[in-house]
Amino acid sequence: MIKTLAAQIGEFKKESILTPVFMILEVIFETLIPFLMASIIDDGVEAGNMQHIYIVGGLMIVMALLGLYSGIMGGKYGARASTGFARNLRRAMFENIQTFSFSNLDKFSTAGLVTRLTTDVTNIQMAYQMILRMCFRAPISMICAMAMAFFINAELASIYLIAVILLAIVLFFLIKRAMKYFQMAFPKYDELNASVQENVSAIRVVKAYVREDYETSKFKKASQGIYDIFLKAEKNVVLNMPVMQFTVYSCILLISWIGARLIVQDVLKTGELMSLLAYCMNILMNLMMISMIFVMMSMSIASAKRVSEVLCEKSDLVNPKEPVHEIPDGRIEFKNVDFSYYGDNDKAVLHDINLKIKAGETIGIIGGTGSAKTSLVNLISRLYDVTSGSVMVGGRDVREYDMESLRDQVAVVLQKNVLFSGTILDNLRWGDENATEEECRRVCRLACADEFIDKMPDGYNTYIEQGGTNVSGGQKQRLCIARALLKKPKVLILDDSTSAVDTATDAKIRRAFAQEIPDTTKLIIAQRVSSVENADRIIVMDDGRINGFGTHEELLENNEIYREVYESQTSGGGDFDEKAGEE
Repeated sequence: MIKTLAAQIGEFKKESILTPVFMILEVIFETLIPFLMASIIDDGVEAGNMQHIYIVGGLMIVMALLGLYSGIMGGKYGARASTGFARNLRRAMFENIQTFSFSNLDKFSTAGLVTRLTTDVTNIQMAYQMILRMCFRAPISMICAMAMAFFINAELASIYLIAVILLAIVLFFLIKRAMKYFQMAFPKYDELNASVQENVSAIRVVKAYVREDYETSKFKKASQGIYDIFLKAEKNVVLNMPVMQFTVYSCILLISWIGARLIVQDVLKTGELMSLLAYCMNILMNLMMISMIFVMMSMSIASAKRVSEVLCEKSDLVNPKEPVHEIPDGRIEFKNVDFSYYGDNDKAVLHDINLKIKAGETIGIIGGTGSAKTSLVNLISRLYDVTSGSVMVGGRDVREYDMESLRDQVAVVLQKNVLFSGTILDNLRWGDENATEEECRRVCRLACADEFIDKMPDGYNTYIEQGGTNVSGGQKQRLCIARALLKKPKVLILDDSTSAVDTATDAKIRRAFAQEIPDTTKLIIAQRVSSVENADRIIVMDDGRINGFGTHEELLENNEIYREVYESQTSGGGDFDEKAGEE
């Protein structure tokens, strides 16, 4: 874990080294000031030596200025190192997430990834800054102060040593109890983020069903969970202060009492007693700082483990050593394919799939919910790898291709259509960032998206809100189809991508595909028979197996499942706008 995180310090190694150097210099200068103060009192004030006061006083001012400069530089470099480290962590995590396969993403919740990129990285950033500054400053300052105290008077310094040992034991047990609560808090942050994310993304549904009170109570419950855990942790941490104050004042009283007796006996000088009191506060305050470092470290360790999990996660899908970049055509073949999301044949969702699809064919895929239609097409663009068998595209196993090249030529319009904030042209150019406006207009005509775009006030420069909330479901689907067409793919997969489109528009889209992209292999997953009945062939899926494969007429005659679906959908006279699509 430490090695994984340390690799992200990167270009901020210089700042990470300079910060503790300046903090150590600050400690040295601060430690010398009480010693010089004792010299002023004993050899200057009591001896009436003004020259000594001026010289040592001037030296104290120089030490104070040097200490101030060192502290400022330590703070500057510490801030730069910690913020740069946090930036690198976020960037590395985000870049690694982009390489994840679907199976990798299944291991993490969206809310969990957001928490790791924000709250967890912030905790690590604060801890790293504290490590660079306080972890060096506090122990060294305490050791130096202790050494100077023993140099002045070993008897009185022994009081510090006993106090430090007793205080360290008490603080250890307090912090140990607090640590377990801090480690429990971060999964609660995931729950809180999940509640917020779900509520915001589905706010229209929440309002439609008047469930605001329910969502509010769910958020309060998640928020209360974090509050309760931190309250328990803070109840332990807050005991640090009274224990610390009791120890400090006890030491001051003992040192003052014993020191006064030693002064009367001429064993100790007044200035030395003042220095010892200053070192007392220094030692005990640094011990308090060390205890707070442990608290912060306990919080950051839990965050570090969560961040490290994301950084260490490797994609299940990798390119071969010498990948093929050219996909010759859109031929597709499945050979004895079994597939399981868990890599276990006993839990396979696809069983013994054998298919041969010619380049340029239009293939319909139909089947009940949970029949593994989407799982089947996900294997073609290698969103997942087969558990056994092989999937061929253009005569080669998909695992032989460069994944980027394969996905550029196998365009998928997924079941969940997503548009991003930006103009319509911005969204379309996800398919081809260098596409001209005329090329964008062409694919929109093929997807029948031009019908509504031309009616918008700003046309193709109309701004799409995040998630496409200002366009309808059918409009969103057509824009996503147009975006996929802009890739000029060898294979086009429409995963139930016209479900929100009326049958008239659906028929126009299918007709445009047949006329304009005849060489592209088209796979259309649909719930409506009318969307696939004109396909060259139709696959009927049932419980992860191919139940039938043939033309519309062949399946009506030979396949019971297909016939039942067809009859159930046409017995009522068909869709209300079916004829409109044929005009």
